[in-house]
Amino acid sequence: MLRFALVVALFAAPSSAVWAADPAPADAKKVEFFETKIRPVLVEQCYKCHSETAAKDKKLKAGLKLDTKAALLAGGDTGPALVPGKPEAGTLLKSLKYDGDLQMPPKGKLPDAVIKDFEQWIADGAVDPRTGETAKVAGIDIEKGKQFWSFQAPKASPVPAGPAHPIDAFVAAKLAEKGLTPVARADKRTLIRRASYNLTGLPPAPEAVDAFLADEAPDAFEKVVDRLLASPQYGEKWGRHWLDVARYAEDQAHTFAVKPRNQAWRYRDWVVAAFNADMPYDRFVKLQIAGDMLPDAPSDPFIKFAGLGFLGLGAEYYKNTAAAQAIAEELDDRVDTVTRGFLGLTVACARCHDHKFDPIPTRDYYSLAGIYMGTDMSDAPLGAPAEVKAYQTAQASLKKAEDRAKKLQSELKAKKDPLVTQLAKLLAYKGATDDLAQIKKAMPAAPPVAHVISGNGAGMKVYVRGNPATKGEDAPKGFLQVLPSPVAAGGGYSRLDLANAIGSKDNPLTARVFVNRVWAWHFGRGLVGTPSNFGALGDKPSHPELLDWLAVNFVKNGWSVKWLHRQIMTAAAYQLESRFDAANDKVDAANVYLWRGARKRLEIEDWRDTLLAVSGNLDPQLGGPAFDLRDPAARRRTVYAKVSRHELDGLLRLFDFPDANVTADKRTVTTVPQQQLFALNSAFMVAQAQAFAKRVDAAASTDEERVAVAYRLAFGRAPEKSERDLALRFLALPLQAGDKLTRWQQYAQVLLASNELLYVD
Repeated sequence: MLRFALVVALFAAPSSAVWAADPAPADAKKVEFFETKIRPVLVEQCYKCHSETAAKDKKLKAGLKLDTKAALLAGGDTGPALVPGKPEAGTLLKSLKYDGDLQMPPKGKLPDAVIKDFEQWIADGAVDPRTGETAKVAGIDIEKGKQFWSFQAPKASPVPAGPAHPIDAFVAAKLAEKGLTPVARADKRTLIRRASYNLTGLPPAPEAVDAFLADEAPDAFEKVVDRLLASPQYGEKWGRHWLDVARYAEDQAHTFAVKPRNQAWRYRDWVVAAFNADMPYDRFVKLQIAGDMLPDAPSDPFIKFAGLGFLGLGAEYYKNTAAAQAIAEELDDRVDTVTRGFLGLTVACARCHDHKFDPIPTRDYYSLAGIYMGTDMSDAPLGAPAEVKAYQTAQASLKKAEDRAKKLQSELKAKKDPLVTQLAKLLAYKGATDDLAQIKKAMPAAPPVAHVISGNGAGMKVYVRGNPATKGEDAPKGFLQVLPSPVAAGGGYSRLDLANAIGSKDNPLTARVFVNRVWAWHFGRGLVGTPSNFGALGDKPSHPELLDWLAVNFVKNGWSVKWLHRQIMTAAAYQLESRFDAANDKVDAANVYLWRGARKRLEIEDWRDTLLAVSGNLDPQLGGPAFDLRDPAARRRTVYAKVSRHELDGLLRLFDFPDANVTADKRTVTTVPQQQLFALNSAFMVAQAQAFAKRVDAAASTDEERVAVAYRLAFGRAPEKSERDLALRFLALPLQAGDKLTRWQQYAQVLLASNELLYVD
């Protein structure tokens, strides 16, 4: 049967029978939005006049209470405060917008961004986790919190009897428990394509497919995995995964008053190199938090410093009259990125109040923030010491010469001197400018630098309700109380101490969270379905014993990411076909328990790179400065494209690239008409179609042979008879008036825009 179709058809959402949604906790993201964006504003701006406490003090206004969900929905004297899902209804949003006579808060309108948050919250259903009759303040029992599953140290449970591979044994036990039967193993063409995209983000070369098909050895697939892990393209693919978590970008969205990050790409190249070198993950963590402080730091300045771009490329805000607030926002970015990225915890929810669901008091938030309070965004030189010293010496000489020239110039203009004196000064000034020109001419090239975070924080007090103007108790610098730390909280706690606490084998979260991320990037869903939330609002693990077995053995095997890939990919669970099964679907439509393989749409980087690879246009150059995707001559892999927080490239935005202002744990998948139009009409698609047609034309002498070559290059297989016959009939048709492409170029574009190219089984 015909196995390809235009993107116009295939970008449509797959059927619900095959593509059920992940079983994440209901509204977990919306609850988090309420806790971080809505509740703090209500507490700070509204409770004084609209709460049970205000009623008891006889200060309640308009009969409206906003401190519980029930009271909020009930409304006050002027009617309902809000109607979930209908921003235009109710009095709350109108009063915040100062739309009419009712204007709240009365002392001044809230910032537009805050009002937009309320509008979004109401439009999304006004999810509100508050229960009870009144708002109550409750302390956090840290010791009780330690009993939660993710704060317990992982334990390697005995591998169940059954399949020889440990992963398969755990999966088989869960399948049996749920009454599910796995589908068959995928065919070899499907397997090599799946492995190639999972590890390199590129299609397998036809020669690689042929070699795998011809290899009858029992370890044939293991050899494919090892070859892909050894390719430099592996680091490009997996480095891009991590850059989502690190919210990597090369500019700022919140201010224009900062130094450009012209060498931000060095952090990207550091991440790619780290994955290719199979850097132990605990080392990977520590170098990104405190590479400049490690006692056993590598001598290579690139390895030592470039990883600090994890925070060194973080958000910076315009500091004018609200400098304290801007600094608070920058600290929040650092706390949030570190704790979500490495620990899978939403610590930023404790910025304004104790965390409502996890054992994280507000003081812990400020203990972490204090580690970064007063640190600097700076540049660390990456050149050889002699090169750096020569440049610094030359810069000092240049400054001295510039100061001398400026001084002499000002003396010439200051007053009228006797002619002889003026001539002497003029000659001196000319000599100074000549010296300056010579110094500039001889100036050595500036050494490369990494944009880093440096220094140690001074600590800070708790900001009551998140307000920098209202300071509370001291928050000694330190780690989360619910997690172990080799160093106690106190004034001397440093970024190095934080790095050691997170990168410790005794930390119950670090290995678990990363193992789960890797699993999710392979299967499309993690064993924990919320990769950046291992707290109470996150998913519980679908296979808790398997998650812990992987975490424990990941650490035992030197935190080797490539070991982890081999374990996952050599399991039968990874190698299943993606075929639908009605009986299994009735029990587990979302495939949580892994009865079949996952069909996944290519991310934008992989799709664009595939179009270039199939057409013969891909430039395999590794590393270096970013390029602009709008450049029609750009042929490098998309991982090297410029990423902007301020104005994300249109192609990336269209195809679901994550917002680089915040850490991202997964890619959303949308279906919009503009995606179809890009596949049909964009200059990029047309250029690749023309190149593909030319490549195929040069490889064969008849249309039938060319169709076979095209399928081999694009899909790694031969065309079926019906596909070949349809292609030949189409290619034989005369051109229509107004056609801008030849028949072969049109056909090439059809193949490039096909379902089979876009999806991986």
